[in-house]
Amino acid sequence: MNALLRCLTLLALLIGLSTLGLDVQAKRLKDLASLQGVRENQLIGYGLVVGLDGSGDMTTQTPFTVQSITNMLAQMGINLPSTAISQTMLKNVAAVMVTANLPAFSRPGQTLDVTVSSIGNANSLVGGTLLMTPLKGADGNVYAMAQGNLLVGGIGAGAKGSKVVVNHLSVGRIPAGATIERSVKSPFSEGDTLTLELNETDFTTASRVVEAINQGLSSHESSGTPIASALDGRTIQVHAPSGTARVTFMSQLENLQVDTGVEEARVIINARTGSVVMNQNVTLDECAVAHGNLTVVINSTNEVSQPNPLANGETVQTGQASVDIKGDKGGLVKVSKGASLSEVVKALNGIGATPQDLLSILQSMKTAGALHADLEVI
Repeated sequence: MNALLRCLTLLALLIGLSTLGLDVQAKRLKDLASLQGVRENQLIGYGLVVGLDGSGDMTTQTPFTVQSITNMLAQMGINLPSTAISQTMLKNVAAVMVTANLPAFSRPGQTLDVTVSSIGNANSLVGGTLLMTPLKGADGNVYAMAQGNLLVGGIGAGAKGSKVVVNHLSVGRIPAGATIERSVKSPFSEGDTLTLELNETDFTTASRVVEAINQGLSSHESSGTPIASALDGRTIQVHAPSGTARVTFMSQLENLQVDTGVEEARVIINARTGSVVMNQNVTLDECAVAHGNLTVVINSTNEVSQPNPLANGETVQTGQASVDIKGDKGGLVKVSKGASLSEVVKALNGIGATPQDLLSILQSMKTAGALHADLEVI
C-alpha cells in the first residue's frame, strides 16, 4: 500500500478521534483578519556579484553583464570600451536580481534580509559579494540599499564534463543585507476609523466578528454605542481612538476571541505533486466508485538496411514499432452515506488508489454530487 495513503488514513483517524465530543473553538481576531493598509511592500533591484571563483557569467553570452561592468567602472573614473571587457572573459562576475520585502512601519536605518538570484548563465554564486544595489518599489522610488556577502545553501564540483551539485547554487541570501533609506506612509494613525479585512469572504464570520467587537470593546466607550459594523462579507469598519491610545486599542482588538462556527468542508488537491488534503468535515453520499488503469507501451527498434557492396543502393535507417495496450481491472467499492473522513480514505485505499488516482476520483465524486466539500485545485 502506498505510504502516502497510509499516512492520510492515519491522519484522518486521528482527526476524527480528536474532534469527538469537542465544541468548536474560538479563534483570535488577528488570525481571521488583517488591518487594511498595514502590509509589506515588495522591493527589487539589479546588481552585480563579484569575487566568484570562475563560476560567473560568460560575458560573451550575457551582454548586459558587460554593459553593467562598463557603467560601474565609468562611474569610478575608469573608461574602457565594452569590447575590451568582453575579451577578458570576466568569469568572477555575475548579474543578479535582488529582492526584499519592506515590512509595515519600517523606518530608515533598519535592516532587511535580501535574496540574490542570478539572471545570467553563472554556475554558482558561492563566495560572491553583492555590490551596492538600490532597491526600488513599484512607484520607482529607492527605499533601501543592499550590499554584502552571500550565503548559498549548496555546494558543487565538476571535472571534464562531469559535475555534482547539492542544492541550488544560483540563488543566495544576505541576512540584514539591506538598509532602509525611505519609509512608507501608513494610514494607521489617520481618520477616526480602522478597516479590518477578513482573510476569506464569509458573511457569517463577518457578523460574528462585529458581534464580538461590540460586546468586548463597546463597554470601554462612555456612550456604550456599537463601534463596529460590517460593510460587506469581508470588510469591517471599527471606530478607534486617536493618538497613542490607538495602539492599545488595536492590541485589545486583535486578541478578541471569535466563535467562527463549524469550518467549511474542503478538499485541497495539488495537481503537480498529487497531494490530497481533506479536513474532518468532508462527507459523502452513498455512491459506488470503480477506477482502472489504462497502460499504453510503445517499443521502437531502429535498424539499418545496407545494400550489397556491388549494388547501386543507399544505406537507409528503418524502424519497427510495437504497441501494447493493457487495461487493469478496477474494483467497485460502495461508500455508505454520511461516511467519516477515515472511512472515505479507507474505501479509496481498498481499490488500490494512488495519489494521482485520487485526483480523478474526487473530481468525479464532486461532479456526481456525492462529495460534500469545496474542491480546490492548486
